[in-house]
Amino acid sequence: MFKIRELANKMDFDFLTDMLYESIYISSNKPSKQVLLQTQPLRKYHRDWGRAGDIALIADNQDQEPVGAVWYRVFGEQEKGYGFVSSEIPELGIAIKSAERGKGLGKQLMQAILQEANEAEYPGLSLSVDLDNHGAITLYHKLGFKDVEIVGTSKTMIYLFKQ
Repeated sequence: MFKIRELANKMDFDFLTDMLYESIYISSNKPSKQVLLQTQPLRKYHRDWGRAGDIALIADNQDQEPVGAVWYRVFGEQEKGYGFVSSEIPELGIAIKSAERGKGLGKQLMQAILQEANEAEYPGLSLSVDLDNHGAITLYHKLGFKDVEIVGTSKTMIYLFKQ
């Protein structure tokens, strides 16, 4: 069983950046975390974390070790993220340590972040997922996400609370 909690401290933020790095699909020759997360298109996902609208949930295993995270952040028209659909709809990201995948944690994290966003009265959440990540796409569809568009090798999807 996993315990899901809010991001609470600097160690959690460091884990969140590890998970952000993990969530970026690059099939070969993936740059180091320090290099990749400082590129212009990716800095926006972690720079100045903690601003209004930033939410991150951490999943701990039975040993109270962090093993997964899900987060969302609101972007404006001037700083669109990969899964951007509207400045009113936060873009979410999710990653789970490889040893914990296939145990239902992705679904548990997604349900928790959807509940957080609904309680915060956002109209929905969006995301970008690699087209080769069939398991994630299947999960997102089961949860109610709809396809928006395909850009390059990624699919943008949206979940709306009131349809």
